[in-house]
Amino acid sequence: MIKQTSLLFSASLILCLSVVMPVRAHLEGNTPPPHCQLTSLDGKSAGDWEGMKGEVIYVDFWASWCPPCVKSFPFMSQLMHEFKDKGLKVIGINLDENLEDAKGFLAKRPVNFPIVIDTSKRCAQDFGVIAMPSTYIIDKRGLVRHIHRGFRTGETEELRILIEQLLREEI
Repeated sequence: MIKQTSLLFSASLILCLSVVMPVRAHLEGNTPPPHCQLTSLDGKSAGDWEGMKGEVIYVDFWASWCPPCVKSFPFMSQLMHEFKDKGLKVIGINLDENLEDAKGFLAKRPVNFPIVIDTSKRCAQDFGVIAMPSTYIIDKRGLVRHIHRGFRTGETEELRILIEQLLREEI
């Protein structure tokens, strides 16, 4: 009886975890990012990750309704200013349902990095976005090396150190 109860508990736990765990939780650690069809704010097709090999890419999924996203934008602009000439590219991927909400957000918070739109939300789904903002740091070889969910100012130094390390790596 105990063995059956233990087996039933284990099966239930696995079922629950498979429902709440993101499909692509395995992204971190030398995994290429999923292919995404993104568009610029003016509706033109954006480039793909493959064309950015050789650069460290800070990919940030955000939305206008997200309070931590408001706090993350100055940090991302600072990163871009500080490391752009060393090979860092920051890309903000907006997930708003209404493009005008994103444009209003950006009118109040101008940025020095590209903003693209995931209109189908397929890119966010394939990356396994489960929190806002969600950041994926891709190394020069084109592999996701770090995932960071949420934004708290106390964590910025760790992110900066990681970016500096990735920028120093040889391909």
